Amino acid sequence: MKIAFLLHTYFPYGGLQRDLFAVASRCAEAGHEVRIHAQRWEGERPAGCDVNCLPVNGRSNHARAQRFAAEAVAAAEAWDADRIVGFDKMPGLDLYFAADPCLVDKAHGERSRLYRLTPRFRQFAAMERGVFGSEASTRILLLDGRQEPVYRRWYDTHPDRFVHLRPGVARDRRMGADADALRRAGRAALGVADETHLLLLLGSDFHRKGADRAICALAALPADVRERTRLLLVGADSPKRMQRLASRLRVADAVEFSPGREDVPMLLQAADLLLHPARVENTGTVLLEALVAGLPVLTTAACGYAPHIDSAAAGVVLREPFRQAALEAALLRMLAQGRGNFRRRALAYAANTDLYGMHDQVLKEIEVGYE
Repeated sequence: MKIAFLLHTYFPYGGLQRDLFAVASRCAEAGHEVRIHAQRWEGERPAGCDVNCLPVNGRSNHARAQRFAAEAVAAAEAWDADRIVGFDKMPGLDLYFAADPCLVDKAHGERSRLYRLTPRFRQFAAMERGVFGSEASTRILLLDGRQEPVYRRWYDTHPDRFVHLRPGVARDRRMGADADALRRAGRAALGVADETHLLLLLGSDFHRKGADRAICALAALPADVRERTRLLLVGADSPKRMQRLASRLRVADAVEFSPGREDVPMLLQAADLLLHPARVENTGTVLLEALVAGLPVLTTAACGYAPHIDSAAAGVVLREPFRQAALEAALLRMLAQGRGNFRRRALAYAANTDLYGMHDQVLKEIEVGYE
């Protein structure tokens, strides 16, 4: 087959981007011809795949998005692609990898009527309708099952067009025989003493991931606990706003920021708790990465994968609406309990649950009906 993938921007540390990389690699390994169209590409390119950058002009983000969508679909059709697979919403797709929540629903629930009259909203809403509208035929590969009734309510999308995907955790996140060595090496590299609690927040877009909530929770710990606790925030985002908050709360010495990095398996072993108080998170693959690594998780019910943490009894899931006091109390309680029981339950759950099969499932969906 000739398979075209479409994505606005690729950078190495985004969850959506990692999924595209994995799916494109699977397709190439299966013998298919793969071409990826992107506005911008940063970092390594998947083996056996052709990456075609299509920079577009425009005075606004939505104007550039519209032009890229038109040019990318046209390029895929000119290449005579058997499948056009979008990782962003745009008309003309055969399949859409649905990693984002419904734009129109969020706009009506969280934004003003004035916002819904802006050219930006109208353009992105039109692109969403091009995927989910009842007149479209795009098959929708859904990461968060909670979104199906939302899309059906707004667009009357036929239920047969939805495919519910399993999780797709990278297998190198699993705890291996070298876990203890990784923990020692990681804590030594970070300068973390044995008696120090290391809290880890992983993910780009610090505001959406709740980094400010995490810093406030650290600052609220009793003085004796706070003095032996550190928070490491890793992600492709500017830390300036969060650094100012840490300074204002007088915990700057206990908070460290790092850009995206490749040694995530080591970080998962070095840490004592994954702190992920996200505001909005369609899935939250990092929750499952922590789970298979045996790392306790403190997160919010806003994350699509949070039910796995509940099912595994591998941490604490804070219910919505979010309350900062509940986060602070849960953090103190989990630090007092230690990671042992959470760790055992997480690993037992991971051993008996398919948390890895998403990318192979997407390959099979792309191949449906091809002879």
